[in-house]
Amino acid sequence: MNAILGLVVTMCMVFGGYILAGGKMGIITHSLPFEMMMIGGAATGAFLASNDLATIKHTGGDIVAAFRGPRWKKKDYQDLLCLMHELLHILRQNPVDIEEHIENPEESEIFNRYPKILKDHSAMEMICDTIRSMIMNFDNVHQVEELLEKQLEILHEDKLHGAHALTNVADALPALGIVAAVLGVIKTMASIDKPPEILGAMIGGALVGTFLGVFLAYGVVGPFANKVKLVRSEEHNFYAMIGEVLVSNLHRNPVNICVEVARRHAPARVRPSFDEIEEAIRELKRAA
Repeated sequence: MNAILGLVVTMCMVFGGYILAGGKMGIITHSLPFEMMMIGGAATGAFLASNDLATIKHTGGDIVAAFRGPRWKKKDYQDLLCLMHELLHILRQNPVDIEEHIENPEESEIFNRYPKILKDHSAMEMICDTIRSMIMNFDNVHQVEELLEKQLEILHEDKLHGAHALTNVADALPALGIVAAVLGVIKTMASIDKPPEILGAMIGGALVGTFLGVFLAYGVVGPFANKVKLVRSEEHNFYAMIGEVLVSNLHRNPVNICVEVARRHAPARVRPSFDEIEEAIRELKRAA
């Protein structure tokens, strides 16, 4: 919603101010399709040339995410903490019993209670692989913590590929606008024998290219690239919270403390309260 509102405000203020200052939209609307074809087409071509297919698909999802907002909501953070509480409780009681859940999570009664987390490959990989390592007596806290940090770092970098690609497009747009403007000047110079009013309109049309490149870079694509980065960074906190629980478990803290340590690392906007987590865990125990 904020992304749409921002676009509307930007458009209204820029073009509204231009019209109120006495500017005529005729020149812009006449030149806009051709300038957009040159600038937008060149930017799209450069984007396709500089990125692989995975990044291109990822960027499409990132643009949707910029409008939709972060994937993980407050309920998801609560579900994650409840899931980790259940898994650690079984792990502490009998490590053998946890194997059936981490080896076949799709068939696990515990994981199936949290379908949104179950469908997320990154979360499942982090949970299952780390617990599997613990069962294999790979319980050196510092080594596991280092492995998790590297895994989180790689995951975060992968999630930001789309934001980096959009930033590169935003950086290129002003220069592409100049290219379009130069082509407009070339066209104008070829008609130097025309009357001043015609030449003026042609020069104004050429300058639309410069305007469009700068406007798209700093008013549209640049802000979207930053929004994508903020969304993906907030989503990354969800995966970081998994690491917090698992590392705390390796320090032999009680299960409730492991969950509480992770809860406090959740972003304030989506952080469930202590009482909400306690009530959710009591509900699980009653259901069992």
